[in-house]
Amino acid sequence: QVQLVESGGGLVQAGGSLRLSCAASGNIFSTNVMGWYRQAPGKQRELVAHITSGSSTNYADSVRGRFTISRDNAKNTVDLQMNSLKPEDTAVYYCNRWPASEYNYWGQGTQVTVSS
Repeated sequence: QVQLVESGGGLVQAGGSLRLSCAASGNIFSTNVMGWYRQAPGKQRELVAHITSGSSTNYADSVRGRFTISRDNAKNTVDLQMNSLKPEDTAVYYCNRWPASEYNYWGQGTQVTVSS
């Protein structure tokens, strides 16, 4: 069964931190590259960061140096530590394999709101 469950979002002031967590079913997580994505109101979903099964990482320019992606292969989880948050980071955050299209299954996401 396909399952993606994101958690950890919330309301935070600019400069604050949040840690997001994603629990993925094995058929998605397994040896796939996993990513965190976000979608702000009125904008397309975009990749924030991705991580290989060997924990090699890549980040969008807008978050590099502030966000850190990690994974636990034994638990099928992938986390996103977000520091120095900015109002422009406000979005619904999703995890999924990378790459993923709008035709893939997506979870409900978790809302992150950063106030100025």
